[in-house]
Amino acid sequence: VHRWSDHPEVAQLCDRIWDEYLPTDQTSGPKPRTAFRHQLRVLILDLYVAWLEDPELCIGVSMSSNYWDTNSRYNAIHISRKIVPIIRVLAAADLLDLARGSYSGPYVRGNRTTRIRASEVLQGWFAEVTFQRDDIGRAENEEIIVLRDAEDGALVEYEDSDEIIRMREELRRYNEVIAGAFIDIPVLDEPKIDDVSTDHHHRLTRRIFSRSDWNLNGRFHGGWWQQINSDWRSKIFINDTPAVEVDFRSLHVSLLSLEDGVELTDDPYDVTDGLLGGVPAALQRKLIKRLVLTAINAGSRDAAFRACRDGFPNGHVGKTLTNEQLEVLLAAFLKNVPHLEGYLFADQGIRLMNLDAKIIERVHRHFTEQDVPVLSVHDSCIVDYTRVGELKRVMAEASEAVAGRALPIANQFYGLDEQQDPTADFVRDYIVWRQTARSDGYLRRLAYHEARAGVEVEPFELN
Repeated sequence: VHRWSDHPEVAQLCDRIWDEYLPTDQTSGPKPRTAFRHQLRVLILDLYVAWLEDPELCIGVSMSSNYWDTNSRYNAIHISRKIVPIIRVLAAADLLDLARGSYSGPYVRGNRTTRIRASEVLQGWFAEVTFQRDDIGRAENEEIIVLRDAEDGALVEYEDSDEIIRMREELRRYNEVIAGAFIDIPVLDEPKIDDVSTDHHHRLTRRIFSRSDWNLNGRFHGGWWQQINSDWRSKIFINDTPAVEVDFRSLHVSLLSLEDGVELTDDPYDVTDGLLGGVPAALQRKLIKRLVLTAINAGSRDAAFRACRDGFPNGHVGKTLTNEQLEVLLAAFLKNVPHLEGYLFADQGIRLMNLDAKIIERVHRHFTEQDVPVLSVHDSCIVDYTRVGELKRVMAEASEAVAGRALPIANQFYGLDEQQDPTADFVRDYIVWRQTARSDGYLRRLAYHEARAGVEVEPFELN
C-alpha cells in the first residue's frame, strides 16, 4: 500500500478502469484522506509491479473493512475500507484473479489472507503501457520502524518516544546511503537469482520488533542480499568494487555463553565425526548448527525437532533425521558447551535477536556517518574490500559495547586495508583475482544508476 506514481499514463490507465467499471457518485459520506481514484491507482500499481516480477505472483490483501485504518502509521497513503468493494468490483469484471485464503506456513490454524493478481485481461493492458518500473516509487513517509504482536504478527500501533524517533532517523539515513550506492552482482545479466530480484527496487530496510515488545527482535529486514546464499553474496560488488562479508561466528551461542560467564574459544559445533553413518563431517556440522539454532528459538523439544526437519528441502538428509538421531547430535554439541543446556527449548532466540540487532545498529551508524554503504545479514556485514579491516574493528567494538566482550568474527576473503604493503605482488594478484567479467546487463544497470544518481561510480583502483 505504499506505491505511487504521477506518471500521466498511469493516471490514464487508472481513470479508464474507474470510468468503465466503478461508480462515479462518491459524494456521500466524509471526504476520504486519499481520493478513491487514487486508492485504485495504488492497487493497480501493486498489481503491475507484481506482474513485472512474475505474472503468476499473487499479492495478499485483507478483505476485512476493519483492517483498513486510514489513521494507522503503517498506512502512509491512507487507503480506506473503500478498497474492499473496489477489489470486488474488479474481480467481478474479470480484471482480477481472486482466491480467498492463502497458505501462511506449517501448523498455522486457518489462512485468512485473500490473494489477488492481475487477470489475463489486465495483464494484456499492462503489456501495452510504456511507463516502466522506475516510474513507480514509494510513499516518502512509509513507516520503517515496525512493531508486531504475539498472536499472528499483526501490526501494532504505538506512540513515538525519543528512542523510536532516533532509531527511525538513523535508519532513514542508512536507507539514503544504500539508495545512493550501486550494489549489484556483475555476473548477472538479469538482476534475479531464482525468485529473488536483486535490483535497486529491493533495498529498503525496515526494523521489525515482535510480540508488542521493544526488547524482542528488532532486526533489520529488507535488502535483497539477505535473501540469497553466501556463495552469491561473495559475488556482490559495491560501487563496482568487490565486497567482503564478515561473520560473527556462532553468534547466538556466543551471546548465551557470555551471559553464563563463559567465553568460547573453540568451535562449539566441532564434534566427533561419524555420528550419523555416511554423513560427511562438514554436513554433520551444518546439521548440528541448524538443530541448535532451532532449539534456541523453539519453546519445546518436539517443536524444535519438527521445525529442524521442516527447514530442509525434500531429498536432503536433514529431512529424514529421526528424533533419536537429532538427540545424538544435540548430546554431542552439549558435551562441548554443557552450560547451554538450560537455554535450549526456552524461546531464547527472539530475545537474542534484539541483542544482535543492537550490534548491527552500531555498525550501521558508524558507516552511515561516513556515507559508506554497509550491508547487513543479521549475523554478518558486507563492505567493499578496501574497508574490511575497519569493518572488523567496528564489529568488535559494537559487540563489546552490547555483550561486554568482543565476539569472534571470521571472513573468507581479506580486505586491502588489512595488508601492511598494499602494493605487494600477492595483493596485486588478489585484486586481479577478485575482479570478474561484467555482464552486459550489469554494465547497463551501472550506466543507468550513474544517470539516475547524477554521479559517476569510481571503483577502487591500485595505483
